[in-house]
Parts: sequence; C-alpha cells; structure tokens
Amino acid sequence: MNPEKISAVILAGGRGRRMGGTDKGLALLNGRPLIAWVLERIAPQVDELFVSANRNLDQYRLFGHPVLPDASPDFQGPLAGLLRAMTEAAHPLILSVPCDTPFLPDDLVGRLTDAIEESGADLAVPVCGGQVHRAVCLCRRSLLPGLADFLVQGGRRVGEWQSMLRRVEVPFDDERSFLNLNTAEELAAGGELLESR
Repeated sequence: MNPEKISAVILAGGRGRRMGGTDKGLALLNGRPLIAWVLERIAPQVDELFVSANRNLDQYRLFGHPVLPDASPDFQGPLAGLLRAMTEAAHPLILSVPCDTPFLPDDLVGRLTDAIEESGADLAVPVCGGQVHRAVCLCRRSLLPGLADFLVQGGRRVGEWQSMLRRVEVPFDDERSFLNLNTAEELAAGGELLESR
C-alpha cells in the first residue's frame, strides 16, 4: 500500500432520473441506504471522506462525514461534485465513487494508488470485463484548475474530461464489484446478489 494519504468523495448529487426522481443515495438496498453500503466499503480505505449531495443534506450529514453541495445549483453532474471535493480536500489524491456502487473492492484504493504513482498518470480508473468504469476515479488534486475551466466551458461528460488527461487503467477481475444500481429493478437484483454472497 502506498503511504500517500487519500481524500474521497461519494457522489450523491444527481437527480436520480432513472430511479423516478428518488435521491439514489438514500434508496434502500436490503433495508439500508445505498450510500451506507458504499461508505462501508470506502471509509476504511481512505483518510478523509466527503459526501457530494444537492438534496436531503441533513439526512446525508447523519452518516458522519462533511456534506458538500455543488457550487452551482443547476445539477452540472458528477464532475461538479468532484470539483467541490477538490476545493475542500486536505490530501493530494482524491477518489471519487458513485453512491450506487455498493460492491466496490476492498483493495480498490490501494491498487489505484499504486498504479497512479508508478505510472505518473493524472488519474487511475478501474477496468473490468473489458469495460472502463470512469465514474470510479482516483485523480490528483492538482487537476482542479483544468477541471474548473472544463466546467466553465460547458463540459459535463466524465469521459470527455478524462480523455484529455494522462490516464492509467487498472484491471480488476470481479465484474460485480462495479455494478451500478441505477433503477428500481437493478436495486432489487442487487439485493438478491447480496443475499447470495
């Protein structure tokens, strides 16, 4: 494990359109909010943790970590949440993960950190089953000015921003680790997967 300290942000600031407008981080998976599952996975792996949220701020504060609304109120997407976390982070590396990925690997941060340090890349992303999981990203806080410019110029897409940077892809084996539970049906399937583990 690399000794570099890590800040992390769990991105829960979206509109939840694919879940009928439900605040996805608070949607229940086997009786617990989705974000609680993600916190359980990520908190032991990092030194500082934020929650990016734009609704139900008081409910998110109950999980015991600072809650950061986007600087702009118009739901600019996950990159706006990452930008806000970069402005608050105490450490030079920042992990961002979505609130709807409850099965993230226990060694996620260690492997991404090793890869970014060994390669000298700007950011590290996991690859599994031939798919790049761009929403899960470890990046350098020094990218803040460029990300701010990207958003000011109207950029919103995570892949577009990442394509402009030096990226290292880190292979993982278990495709279930990066499942996104975006809909009520996927949430139900995630509950069945939990029970089978």
